[in-house]
Formats: sequence, structure tokens, C-alpha cells
Amino acid sequence: MEIHKVLIAVVLSLFVLVAWNLLFPPAPPPQRTTTDDPAVEQRALMDEDKVPQIPSQEFFPGEVQEFRAVEGQRIIVETPLYRATLNSSGAVLEHFELRKFRQTLDPDSPSIDLITPRSLVKGPMGISWNRIPTWLEGEWAFEGDDLVIGPGEEKSLTFMGRVNGIEIVRELTFLADTYEIRENINVINTTESVISGQLTNILATPAFAEDRFNPTRVAYFDQRGLSHEKDKQLREGFVHQNGLKWSGIGNHYFLLAFVPEGSRELTLRADLENEIYQIAVSENLYIDPGHARTMINTYYIGPKDREYLRDSPAELVRAIHYGWFNVVSKPLIISLNYFHRYTGNYGIAILLLTLVIKIIFWPLAQKSYKSMNQLKKLQPMMAKIREKYKDDRQKMNQEMMRLYKTYKVNPAGGCLPILVQIPVFIALYQGLMGSVELRHASFIHYLPFTDIVWLADLSARDPFYITPIIMGATMFLQQKMAPAPGDPLQAKIMLFLPVVFIFIFISFPSGLVLYWLTNNVLSIGQQWWVLRNAGNKPLVKVEQKGDADSEEKTEVKTEVKAGQKEKPQKASPAAKAGKKKKKK
Repeated sequence: MEIHKVLIAVVLSLFVLVAWNLLFPPAPPPQRTTTDDPAVEQRALMDEDKVPQIPSQEFFPGEVQEFRAVEGQRIIVETPLYRATLNSSGAVLEHFELRKFRQTLDPDSPSIDLITPRSLVKGPMGISWNRIPTWLEGEWAFEGDDLVIGPGEEKSLTFMGRVNGIEIVRELTFLADTYEIRENINVINTTESVISGQLTNILATPAFAEDRFNPTRVAYFDQRGLSHEKDKQLREGFVHQNGLKWSGIGNHYFLLAFVPEGSRELTLRADLENEIYQIAVSENLYIDPGHARTMINTYYIGPKDREYLRDSPAELVRAIHYGWFNVVSKPLIISLNYFHRYTGNYGIAILLLTLVIKIIFWPLAQKSYKSMNQLKKLQPMMAKIREKYKDDRQKMNQEMMRLYKTYKVNPAGGCLPILVQIPVFIALYQGLMGSVELRHASFIHYLPFTDIVWLADLSARDPFYITPIIMGATMFLQQKMAPAPGDPLQAKIMLFLPVVFIFIFISFPSGLVLYWLTNNVLSIGQQWWVLRNAGNKPLVKVEQKGDADSEEKTEVKTEVKAGQKEKPQKASPAAKAGKKKKKK
């Protein structure tokens, strides 16, 4: 098999992998009809089966607190990281604005709000009891005021609600230096009989952005690991049980997650209606008269930043996942953040990381380019073989293999080292695509010598397509430096690929294009270095000659430069003696 065939296979495979989501996006499933009644919408999400009576393992006698129902009012909680707005009726979350993340590059643009008015119909951070949305049909009391929490501080709010014979006491604790909200729930039976029911914690949000490269998805983590659900299944209604550790709604950059504490029998239901994602985590309770059941949970609402997630409970940091090559992507992104710590510029950090990867794979690439250079020198002889046996494909392949064997050239030697590097390239590609660190991270803010904004956001595409075009030019130059395919059709395909890649990378985030462009430039430099040092070195031909009177063989090495005809070899004395004997 010739080197160009292997190269085409590698390039096409990589091309298909990168272009698949762009060229073949999944078709959106048909919308499911819904009602405008919030209570009906909430009940439709819950299981219609009768709630089984499962006795609680933890009871304590409790007295009913003084309760005075009030109308819902807005409560503001401000920390250095976010500004949250809650409603006193059920502690439903109305807004959650991230102070460190803006909607656009304009420093005066509004902050990212992970909870919008569109999602209020679903009751984000609300609680339902036996399929009844308590924030709509229950009575709630609240005593307190807005909170302003300084660095290192934590403060709490308490909400008390009544619905269908139970009292719900929610204590929410807000911390200044994290995006976690800790919850302590007491469900108290205020009747004179045993109560059984289903308590459900809810999170909901619309799709974060209309971006096929950064889709919003429902995720959950159990004993089998991390799983994601597609929109099609969510529209039909999704249910999961057995060992749920946490569940959430998120994209590459942001996450809303519910994390229950302790070993509990929980059921996750997820839904997508009117482009609003909702998760509902339910637990069956069995409470004696005058007793209560206590549950402890954690909400995380914020960026998918390892700095904030690594200390979260239930391995919530596993929500940061980069795809197939996640195990390789994670150390690469950690290294990227390390370089950024010293450079202060993620563009420069990408350049340095690409350089380090290139140095690690330098020996493999060196071997690959040397093999390609040897094949380039054999091109004249390969052309003659193709011309001579153009009507006999089998004979042509046999002669080609004999030629490779004669000059000890491995036709796949230029490709195998590249195959080893492909997982690393894809891992870095996935890591850069899914890193919140690159969102609104600047490389070269303005075009040189102008005030025109250019690469001010490495998570967005190049507005002037400069980097994709340069990247395509470097791919074309690499192909010109490599051996030309013998088949004219294959040669045209190879020349056309840079154009295809330009159109694909035009819509890619500029951070990805910068990585690919840098890698191409470094590869061209290394390839030029190999050609410069090995260009004048002739190939070594290995011939095997046999003595007329002996089966022993000896190797005779001759040197043949590219395009140079093979010099006739002088017969050895033993061979001459053999010829004389035959003549006699």
C-alpha cells in the first residue's frame, strides 16, 4: 500500500470526524403540544402511578412553628460571584446573574442570566408535593430581608410553606466564594394520621444559546458514570432511577445541577417543552403524625470551571467532560490554564501548548518526514513502473513492493507516526471547544495598526476569516512538500481538501483555528528542516547476489539519488568464474 493512500485515509477520517456535526446536524424532533396552565404542566411531568408508601428511616418529633402566610415578594441575594432573585412563595428562583460573565464583549453588556422569565412556568428551584406545585397552590411565610454577602461569608434564608397537611421548612445557605447553594429541608406532618407522598426538587432553564457546537443537554451521574440525554428523548419524557448521585442541565460553559446528600432512593424525570429544559428529582416519604423528615441537598448554578467544581460534593466536577478523548483532554486543558497563569493571554497559552505537544511528538514526526522524503526520491522509478504496468494492476503492485524492499522504504512509515498523534490532536480540539476559559478570552483584540476588533473572543469565529484562510494555505503548502500521489484523481482530491477545511473552519471558534494553524506552521518548519538535511543524501539500494556455486547471499549497497539512473554493477570475481564455466 502506497503512502498517499494511507495519507488520504487519515486525512479523510479526520475530516469526517471534524465535519460531521457541521454537515449533518440532527433534525429537531416535532414540538409536543402543551397547555398554558403551569399547574397542569407540572403535574404532567410527574408519574401518574400511585406513590408507594415507603417508611422513612429517620424520624424526630417536631413542633409546628408559628406560621403567617404572606404574599410573594422578591428577595435579592448578592455575592461577589452572582446576584440571585428569589420569590418568597416557595423560594422559586427568578433570576441568577453571573457577575463575571457578560452576554457580549462589551464590558457594559448585561450579565449572563441562567434563569430567565421564560422558565418561571416550570418553577426553577421550586418544590412539588404529590405532583402539586407548592409555589402555586401552597401558602408560604418568610421573615427576613435581602442579603449582601462579602468575601468569606455565608448567610441563610428560611422559607416556610403549607400544603395538604404538611409543613415545609426550607433553609437556603449562600456562600460568597462558591456557586453552591446549600439546602436543608424539613417536611413536617401536621395531621393526626400517617402521611405518604412524593417530594420533588425542580430545576429549569431555557437553552443557553443557539449554537450547534455548544448544545444544551440534560446530564446525570450514577454508579455507571456520566450520561447525557438527547433532545428527542427529552421531548418524549425521560425517567431514570438506581443510584442517582446528581443531575443537571448545562452546555460546555454553564451548569445548573441538583446534588442530593446521602444514600437515598431517588427518581430523575427530565423534560423539554417549549424549548425549556426541566429536571425533577423525586423522593417518596412516609411520615408519622408530629414527626418530620429531613433532607440535605446542594444546588450548583454557575460556570463549568474546575476551580469551583473540584470541591463540590458527589463528584460534580465530572460534569466537565470533553468527549471521546476526555482522559487526554483534561490534562491538556489543565496545562493550558497553567500557561495562562504566567502569560495572561489564552491565545499565547494555546501557542505554547501547541509547541510543547510538537516537541513531545518531534521524534515521531521526524521519522514520518524522513520516510516521506525517501518516497519522494523514489517517485521517478515509481512513475516508470506505473507506466510500464499500467494495464496490469497486480504486476504493478508487485513491482512497487519489490522497489520498496530493494531500497528498504516503508510506504506506511510516513503515516503511522501521524496516526499516534491523531488522538492528542482530537483531544485538544475537544478540550478547546468545551472550555469556559476561552469564552470572551482575547488573543489579538484589534487588527494591527487599526481599532477594528479582531480576535477578541477565542470562543467565537474569526470575524474576517483571516486565520481560516491562512490555515488552508499552510495545509496546501504541506501537501506540496509531501510526495505527490501517483493517481491524478487522488492528487486532485488532496489539493481540494484545504479548500474544504477552510469552509469548515470558517465557522469554528478562533481558538481552535489558532491551534490548528500553529500546528501546521510548526509541522512545515520541521518538514523543511528534514528536507534540508536529508535532501542531498542518496537512497541506499540493497541488492542480493548469489554465487554460481553457492546458495550463500551477500548484500551489496549502492547509492541512488532522486531521479538518477541506477549504475550498472560490476560482476564479482565469483560471478565471472561462473559465467566462464557456463561458456565452456
